[in-house]
Amino acid sequence: MGKILFGIIAAVASFMLVESLTCNQCKYGLLGFCLSNSQVTCSTNTSVCFTGKASFTSLASVGFNTQGCQELAGCNTTTNGTLLNVPYTITVSCCSSNNCNPVQVSGAPSTKMTLTAAIGVAALASMWGSIL
Repeated sequence: MGKILFGIIAAVASFMLVESLTCNQCKYGLLGFCLSNSQVTCSTNTSVCFTGKASFTSLASVGFNTQGCQELAGCNTTTNGTLLNVPYTITVSCCSSNNCNPVQVSGAPSTKMTLTAAIGVAALASMWGSIL
């Protein structure tokens, strides 16, 4: 009876000592930058961290991304398709160490948006100036 009890305790202890994988999670990403980031602990021991990117091949800078945990099946794949006759590519890459899928949360998009806004305002002012 003592050996059985010791075996059960050892099995439970080994499951408790196994560390789960922690991944960066990005539910909504646009232009390579995360709009809502957090960390998530994968629920199974066969899960890996992933980064998925969907981009339109004719519009190089337009795309969406997502990150988090997923099962090993479906990793390191590339899928091509079309949406309203516009070709797109979905790439899923995986890794298996803690926080190995880095999230980019700030930087160039604000600069790009500022430049885009400045050009837009200049074009609008030019059009208004020529109308008046």
